[in-house]
Amino acid sequence: MTLRHAEAPGGLRGARVEFPFVSVGATENILMAATLAKGTTVLENAAKEPEIVDLARCLRAMGAQIEGEGTGTITVEGVDRLGGATHRVAPDRIELGTYMIAPAIAGGEVLLEGGRRDLVAAFAERLEAADVEVSEEPEGLRVRRKNGIIRPVDISTAPFPGFPTDLQAQMMTLLTLAEGKSRIEETIFENRFMHVPELARMGARIEVEGGVATVSGVSALKGAPVMASDLRASASLVLAGLAAEGETVVSRVYHLDRGYERVEEKLSACGARIERIGG
Repeated sequence: MTLRHAEAPGGLRGARVEFPFVSVGATENILMAATLAKGTTVLENAAKEPEIVDLARCLRAMGAQIEGEGTGTITVEGVDRLGGATHRVAPDRIELGTYMIAPAIAGGEVLLEGGRRDLVAAFAERLEAADVEVSEEPEGLRVRRKNGIIRPVDISTAPFPGFPTDLQAQMMTLLTLAEGKSRIEETIFENRFMHVPELARMGARIEVEGGVATVSGVSALKGAPVMASDLRASASLVLAGLAAEGETVVSRVYHLDRGYERVEEKLSACGARIERIGG
């Protein structure tokens, strides 16, 4: 393994940083570094996701001087030091969206406490197009399937405020049970359809050509042994198992634990029959 070390003997200096493509992780890291750099740092083509806005608010509460979060250009005036602060972290919008799929695919009604529509607006709009009811209440988001059927919809992933790539696999799982044909275009990441063969083991009908998947809805999914290939794929397979006839065993769930805390406990509390086998 190659080890790399970085040093700044004279400290970091402000600079203009233009990202070649929108990246949440890159924006977050440069934003944090810039708060203590000498001078002004300007981030161009910065990510606009709610996580960026939330991080900027936290850093500002600690004494950072930041403007423009939530837009494509963020300006940071470096300060000498940061101080302590109290900050309430915004809900994880991808975890929120994943649990919104659960009542849509398995039936029933769920209140997601603390959920906010502004965090998942594009996703909520596509859910509603599939005939899933999403209502915002003082306590959070209430989600239920309207008429017992799932309507086909087309989606195309995009940076925020577009449809999140991290909810593409979960949405595909829902659309495997739609009454008709749906089209899913993945524009953010390559190889983001690795869950397709596993869903096919459960009876899903999905054809992939390049970055486009065509999903032809089936009347039911069948339980089967499947293998998770990544974090969001593992979530999609758990959701498929909720709706499938019979037993589904999802292997390599260590992927799941990277993004979901106590998932089996939360789903069990809603009536799911789910358990973790082994560690």
